[in-house]
Amino acid sequence: MKVFRGLPNMTSRAPCALAIGNFDGVHLGHQALLSDLRAAATRLQIDAAVMSFEPHPRAFFAQKLGDLSKAPTRIANLRDNLSALDLAGIDRVIVEHFNAHFAALSPEEFIKNILVDGLHVKLVMVGDDFRFGAKRAGDIHTLKEAGERYGFVVQTMNTVERNGERISSSAVRAALAAGDFDEAKHLLGRPYQISGHVVHGQKLGRTLGFPTLNLRIAHHKPAVMGIFVVQVHGLSEQPLPAVASMGVRPTVDDSGRVLLETHILDQHVDAYGKVIHVEFLQKLRDEEKYVDLPTLTAAINRDADQARSYFKQRNGSATDRI
Repeated sequence: MKVFRGLPNMTSRAPCALAIGNFDGVHLGHQALLSDLRAAATRLQIDAAVMSFEPHPRAFFAQKLGDLSKAPTRIANLRDNLSALDLAGIDRVIVEHFNAHFAALSPEEFIKNILVDGLHVKLVMVGDDFRFGAKRAGDIHTLKEAGERYGFVVQTMNTVERNGERISSSAVRAALAAGDFDEAKHLLGRPYQISGHVVHGQKLGRTLGFPTLNLRIAHHKPAVMGIFVVQVHGLSEQPLPAVASMGVRPTVDDSGRVLLETHILDQHVDAYGKVIHVEFLQKLRDEEKYVDLPTLTAAINRDADQARSYFKQRNGSATDRI
């Protein structure tokens, strides 16, 4: 799969079937659309392509208005979204930088400059509620009328439901905010994970007796925040039991930077520079600010003990079923 930051250069502008959307989390609704896109591209003998946006358009407008509460939380980082798109059989991903210039494009400019001249689309596939262009002035009818003029076909994807409820990124965000990782798994079609390269931190966890594997979080509003029971994939044949903190570390850091810190239970693992996948299993509590490091250490001890109890109970239940 090829990934482009912005429109491909002229030599890479082969005809394509294109899906447009944010694809945050690439949930089962997205996957149904991508499956149809892949089938259509194969039938037409052209590439299957996806156009996504960074930052999320709603996050851009929230920042512009000075009200970040209106920005959606992020389900997945770009790495994980791209990985899911690759698994869906997508040939090309165009990650368009959503800025003031892009937001100001009229529907006609978006169609002519981006879709027709920039990507040479032959088929465009979007959700049934798709809107585009400045002030969201373009809709499905606008797109279909332009397709007749420029020679591309427009297909819409109907809503995918589970138990009578629409599968959407909003539904996934709600499940994650509630700590309902079983529901998130049903909506995503896979366990909820965050991946990344392990980076060096302040080594404070090691000083406190709880060394951590640190992943930087590029966005400021992840869909999960707090302390969690997790398991780590990518360091051994079997996932490693762990406890993790996703947050801004208010006791020791006032920068506001979000970090995912994961402590492997009862063993030391050297993972710097390696890619790990942190799978979320259960939320223990919200992040708190403590008066001093001994109080913080005591809280981490309690979290680790709760995580051990979780795995002991889970493993015992699994043994009982054999």
